[in-house]
Amino acid sequence: MTSAMILAAGRGERMRPLTDDTPKPLLPAGGKPLIVWQVEALARAGFTDIVVNVAHRAEMLAAALGDGTALGVHIRWSREDEPLETAGGVATASPLLRPGPVLIVSGDIWTCFDYASLATRIVTMAADPVSPRVHLVMVPNPPYHPEGDFALEHGRVTLAAGGRLTFGNIGIYDSALFSALPRGVKLKMLPLYRDWIERGIVSGERYAGPWANVGTPGELRALDAMLANPSRGPSTRPGT
Repeated sequence: MTSAMILAAGRGERMRPLTDDTPKPLLPAGGKPLIVWQVEALARAGFTDIVVNVAHRAEMLAAALGDGTALGVHIRWSREDEPLETAGGVATASPLLRPGPVLIVSGDIWTCFDYASLATRIVTMAADPVSPRVHLVMVPNPPYHPEGDFALEHGRVTLAAGGRLTFGNIGIYDSALFSALPRGVKLKMLPLYRDWIERGIVSGERYAGPWANVGTPGELRALDAMLANPSRGPSTRPGT
């Protein structure tokens, strides 16, 4: 069984004041917390062994989801005294992750992306040591990030300056990439991405379906309105 990890430790500064008393992944949209949309999507795709890292208002998240039984999954919690950034959070949680490929997603995105579609890539990564060690799901650039993050060329992620897409906060990683990193230390992902891309071990795909990175109260309201009005159509992207 492949592990999945939901990143849920950030303080959500741009979402204040809503996140002063509530962890961002517990903010509701469409009648349920953002993180519950993620857990349910992972469960539908067969990812039932889930690790969640928490820091800000950690007790509220743990109380809301418990061990995941009510959602048909098994949740284990990686607690951080303070948010450790993405790489630091994954490195600290690594003892809870199964060896091999791990699907890592953010707890504050909403998407219709089918996580089950990654199954073949996970099998290949596990079986073939010379296959890419990272696979990133890229999305069209939202208005707030027009320059994008990385380019996608023939299925490989590159640092080329032109034609960049935005990383959709959905990725498969060989857990061994984090095993040598220090635990309990703040570490950013961007330097790691650049290193991995330069080494040629990062593949990617473009996803143009519904996706929203819910970062501000306005974006949360837009997503909530969209989910409350399905007649707007499945291709609607809040914030676009």
